[in-house]
Amino acid sequence: MKNKITILYFFAATLCMQAQTEVPITKADLLLKVSENNIAIKISEQEFNKAKADYNQTNAVFLPNITASYTGISTTNPLMAFGSKLNQEILTQNDFNPALLNDPTTTRNFATKIEIQQPLINLDGFYQRKAAKSKMEAMSLQSNRTADYVTFEVEKSYMQLQLAYKAVEVLELALEAAEANKKIATNSFEQGFLQQADILNVEVKITEVKNQLQTAKSNLQNASNYLSFLMNDKEFVVYKPIDDLTIGAFNMDDQKVSENRSDIKAMQLATNAYEEMNKADKMTFLPRLNAFGSYEIYDNQVFKGDANGYLIGAQLSWDIFQGSKRFGKAQKSKAEFEQSKLEYNQYVSKSNLELNKAKRQLIDAKNRLELTGLAVEQSKESLRIRKNRFKEGLEKTSDLLMAETQFSQKQLEYYQTIFEYNYTQTYLEFLTKN
Repeated sequence: MKNKITILYFFAATLCMQAQTEVPITKADLLLKVSENNIAIKISEQEFNKAKADYNQTNAVFLPNITASYTGISTTNPLMAFGSKLNQEILTQNDFNPALLNDPTTTRNFATKIEIQQPLINLDGFYQRKAAKSKMEAMSLQSNRTADYVTFEVEKSYMQLQLAYKAVEVLELALEAAEANKKIATNSFEQGFLQQADILNVEVKITEVKNQLQTAKSNLQNASNYLSFLMNDKEFVVYKPIDDLTIGAFNMDDQKVSENRSDIKAMQLATNAYEEMNKADKMTFLPRLNAFGSYEIYDNQVFKGDANGYLIGAQLSWDIFQGSKRFGKAQKSKAEFEQSKLEYNQYVSKSNLELNKAKRQLIDAKNRLELTGLAVEQSKESLRIRKNRFKEGLEKTSDLLMAETQFSQKQLEYYQTIFEYNYTQTYLEFLTKN
């Protein structure tokens, strides 16, 4: 009963798999769609836009701050009333009457004012601008590295999809062979050459292969769905690679981690940004020089201006002491700068460690590739001999089943090794890309 349920489940899953149309795709098409639609790339672009906006804000170090205002008041305050008339240029001799000065009538004043503040020398702002520029450039490079990583992820996932199709292919052939063996075993059983236990062993083998095949098809769908995720495709169709899983060629000579690699260079620029921020914090101990000016229009009626005046000047300001706030801030930025240098050295060292490890993995994969290829040929020949002997009644059913299992396993190991070999090559290219 259990075997029947498993078989029914297998056929239901197979029909579901077949209901989904396989969409052929090449790696080039895949890379193009991912570069246009991948969310991680779009997020990194927005991170760069944020850094660019921060840099644009530092234009305030050079550009003026201009404000305009229109104010209307009605007052009996002696000082405000006298000042308003003075600004409106309507004072008369009678306005100096002490009684009117102390108790003025209601006075209205409407003022239009345009103010300009122009920074001249703000040394801390100059260094903050340099820091913002370094951060913006670092985010640009980091965005490039994100695109490189997504490309690497696409190539890896594409190879995983190729491997998944190979696994399905191997297991489908294994299932055909197991079902053919069942026919031979059934005929031998009817002729009295085999026992019922031998037939059950063959049926168990068929069930095992079907389970493995279903798992392989699920892995195929998972790999295909991940490619849809990378492309930001909501349909999640089943993709089929145009090209087959083959052994790639790669030259490992003189491969090394370059300091011009975008993520490493980005970390260097981040270190530069911390250095500039530390300098900016130190510059806050120096005075600032700013120019200012205003143009004003006054009247006692709305939207009129019979009187006007201007004011220009310059201010040299110096925050002599702010408790220990500035000292602490400078110490903090100094520590952040030193930390960033240590993190940069650690990152470069770790990248070199990963490179050396990947080189050894490539050598190991190459050796395994030769051994597993030889094992496939040997297990194939062994299976051929045992199958011929089984047809003649000279081989045990268990030995034939074991030979078939071994052959399928060696095939899967061989394709898995090809994947690992190609993946390691791709990873090495990712590590050494400038």
